Amino acid sequence: MIEVTLLGTSALLPLPERGLTAATLTCSGRTILFDCGEGTQAAARKAHVSLMKTDLIALTHYHGDHIFGLPGLLQTMFCLGRTEPLWMVGPQGLREELAPILQLTGWTPYPIHLLELPEEGVALSQLVPGWPEGAWLRAYPTVHRVPSQAYAFTLARAGKFLPQRAEALGVPRNLWGRLQKGEGVQVDGGNILPEQVLGQPRKGLKVVFTGDTTLCDGLLEAEKDADLVISEATYGENEQKSLAIEHGHMNFAQAGETAALAGAKRLWLTHYSQMIDDPETYLPNAQAYFPAAECGVDGKSVTLRFQREE
Repeated sequence: MIEVTLLGTSALLPLPERGLTAATLTCSGRTILFDCGEGTQAAARKAHVSLMKTDLIALTHYHGDHIFGLPGLLQTMFCLGRTEPLWMVGPQGLREELAPILQLTGWTPYPIHLLELPEEGVALSQLVPGWPEGAWLRAYPTVHRVPSQAYAFTLARAGKFLPQRAEALGVPRNLWGRLQKGEGVQVDGGNILPEQVLGQPRKGLKVVFTGDTTLCDGLLEAEKDADLVISEATYGENEQKSLAIEHGHMNFAQAGETAALAGAKRLWLTHYSQMIDDPETYLPNAQAYFPAAECGVDGKSVTLRFQREE
């Protein structure tokens, strides 16, 4: 089960009803914060989301409207007694770009680890105990005016447990749960591996957060077969396509087109220009390509669950 919440949906300028870019993803009580624009803490409180459970902050790029909420948040974690390590990931130049932010933050009693994700991504359980074994975060290079990347969070789902196989191998019932969790067990001095008692892997879950980008190969790869895409849609009008490309962004139509080409199942639009008073006015432009497109609003939330089996 994954819970996703939009905290800020505005681009460049915070508005009374729209904060700057941020979203959270929570799974098994652990949380990722995607970007951290100005006002993220207030937006989280309004949305009843605890940022103190954040294990990892994933930054799409280093423009101010995506990172200026960091010093305050990091100081608040200090004030509330955090001692657990915090991971921060981002595109090329992470250490250099965040040096002024961390200097403003000052000393913290908890360690802050900076990591540029390898191409294959990272198993989150390797960074922080408590994440499910199948939870994985991967970055995909995107095209903006500065180095940028989208993120895909995937939660794998093991095959169905086959008790008849476990019984045939002589596995005691009190060890079945460990095998179902993906752990090997010892039986009569031999190793029994999960794949020996599980069926074929089942469909997992995938959530994508695009950050600022124009349509590109990396974005299409990131969004492929996603259950939910949170996509930038800076401009509303179809006629603003050239403007969007020039500034490294997308309009509503391009966001819808990308999700459709990638075979995504659900699309939330976000990162609206201050020129957009009511995003719903332009929603048909995205729905022309992706009928299930929705306008994101601050506080919008959804719980994603594994597909029910017949």
